[in-house]
Amino acid sequence: MIVPDIIQRKYKMYKHQVLRNYPCVRFLSVLILGTLVIQLRGQTHALSSYPDSVVNKRLVTVIVAKGAIFTGGMFFLGSIWYKDRERMPFHFDNDIKGHLQLDKTGHAYSAYHESRLGYQALRWAGVNKKKALIYGGTLGIILQAPIEIFDGLYDGQGFSAYDFAANTGGSVLFMVQQGLFDEQIILMKFSYSPSVYPTYYDKLGVNHVESFFLDYNAHTYWLSCNIRKVTGITSIPSWLNLAVGYSGNGMLGEYENVTFYKGKPVPYLERYRQFLFSLDVDFLRIRTRSKMLRTVFQYLNMFKIPFPAIEFNSKGKLGFHSVYF
Repeated sequence: MIVPDIIQRKYKMYKHQVLRNYPCVRFLSVLILGTLVIQLRGQTHALSSYPDSVVNKRLVTVIVAKGAIFTGGMFFLGSIWYKDRERMPFHFDNDIKGHLQLDKTGHAYSAYHESRLGYQALRWAGVNKKKALIYGGTLGIILQAPIEIFDGLYDGQGFSAYDFAANTGGSVLFMVQQGLFDEQIILMKFSYSPSVYPTYYDKLGVNHVESFFLDYNAHTYWLSCNIRKVTGITSIPSWLNLAVGYSGNGMLGEYENVTFYKGKPVPYLERYRQFLFSLDVDFLRIRTRSKMLRTVFQYLNMFKIPFPAIEFNSKGKLGFHSVYF
């Protein structure tokens, strides 16, 4: 079938604007892994219920599934992601100042959940804790590393040591807690709230779906800590968490804002950081016998629940949000 030129141009523009964007691939990898693990564990009665020994059929299922995800990811990188990019000698890129480090927190978030899901899948298959930590807990690093390496081999990017460090940090956060406490006291979570900035600069998305992936102003990443576990106060509900969030605003570009776009001047916008304090819910600590609710809770626990929040920002201002998404 002959595809009209205008459709091809639209597709190329969309691919470079959305598929080339790191949050898109990171979120997709987490959601795919999450769906896999949740479906595998759906038949398990409780979150802490793991077989005492390896169940061969389950282990084969996990290995095949993880192998398929890794192979599919490599195919996607080679055939779609980098298809139109010029190959170059391996090179580095210092991108630590990009997007006020929101991209780095996104790397850590994705690696954290990929490691968590990789560990859970192996434990579901009966692999002991130590081996599951080694082979599953490092999954966040393993899945993200090819992207960093490919970046170093193609034009327009470069190997980012800071991205690699963020990936490692996310996986280590999971592994240390699981190794020491056999549970996650501090969770990494994400929340999204549409910003006004795409109205100034539509490369941040022309609709909410695109903006979800392209607009870092709309992203907030959280460390959600279980209050009861930290304080030891048993009267506090076991599911209640205190969350510390990080976000940014005023970004119309990776390193600096555009001043002219589509033939028109863009109003001056100050780029600033936001630090937030709020309450949260650890859904996996809510007891239920419902298989459906356990499945829903697994998904929900990757996201911060809307609550009132206190904000401190780099402009030196203090604010209060009656509900922060």
